[in-house]
Amino acid sequence: MRTRTTIEFTHVSKSFGSVHAVSDVSFTVQPGVVTGFLGPNGAGKTTSLRMLLGLVRPTSGAATFGGVAYRDLPHPLATVGTALEASSFAPGRTARNHLAVYAAAAGIPRSRVGDVLALTGIADAADRRVGGFSLGMRQRLGLAFALMGDPEVLVLDEPINGLDPEGIRWIRGLLQSLAAEGRTVLVSSHLLSEVQQTVDQVVILSRGRVVHVGSLDDLGSAPRVVVDAPDRAGLRAALEAAGLGVADAEGGLSVAAAAAEVGAVALRAGVALSLLHAERAGLEDVFLQLVGSDEGVAA
Repeated sequence: MRTRTTIEFTHVSKSFGSVHAVSDVSFTVQPGVVTGFLGPNGAGKTTSLRMLLGLVRPTSGAATFGGVAYRDLPHPLATVGTALEASSFAPGRTARNHLAVYAAAAGIPRSRVGDVLALTGIADAADRRVGGFSLGMRQRLGLAFALMGDPEVLVLDEPINGLDPEGIRWIRGLLQSLAAEGRTVLVSSHLLSEVQQTVDQVVILSRGRVVHVGSLDDLGSAPRVVVDAPDRAGLRAALEAAGLGVADAEGGLSVAAAAAEVGAVALRAGVALSLLHAERAGLEDVFLQLVGSDEGVAA
């Protein structure tokens, strides 16, 4: 029976000098579902994943697998499979050779190489040099690499990037089947539309902070309002200081919060409102409102 291992972020922060890449991030990823880790490029997703995998040391807090740091896992390759870089393969080696070298170094039976090549749909290209692979094929090879140890947990950074429609449909089915086996699957993306049909739960990061944790249904039902004031700049500053997701909207500001909360923030800041009404929006609209425009803020 497969061990069910959670991923746990507990008040994780990371600063690079004066840049706060990740700030007080806390969430749990459960086994048996596909969880999307979402946010624009620069929101702090990759830094968070690198801290989880022990590649970057947090300034504070802890990111663990079932309460155990990656460096302390007794069997790390059987616990966690990762794919963070689709292009991090020597171009002169074949796909089979890459995986065989890894298997030998990790003490994994060589027979596993053929298994994962078949599972990821690149068995026919196994003896081709990786330098001739498309981005989509390198993504499949990265996933094969992640699956070599038959891990309990999969951590995948932008795995759908570069795949054609047929490849996207294939990886959706594969990730869902892996989760159905009881594995914990965390998939990062900067586009909700890219993973909307794949994930069961979402964690959304904006400017290095978690702005939403829950199901897609929860996201669709999140309260949203359009608000405005004669001092719009002051209103925006007050809302952002309160940690609310703010985006420009026609005739005012779109805020991912209930009307009562927005009104209370404005009252405390002494900002008189000229407009406050509920807004209806689709999932993608809600996502964009939550993340605002934070491209390039953090890694």
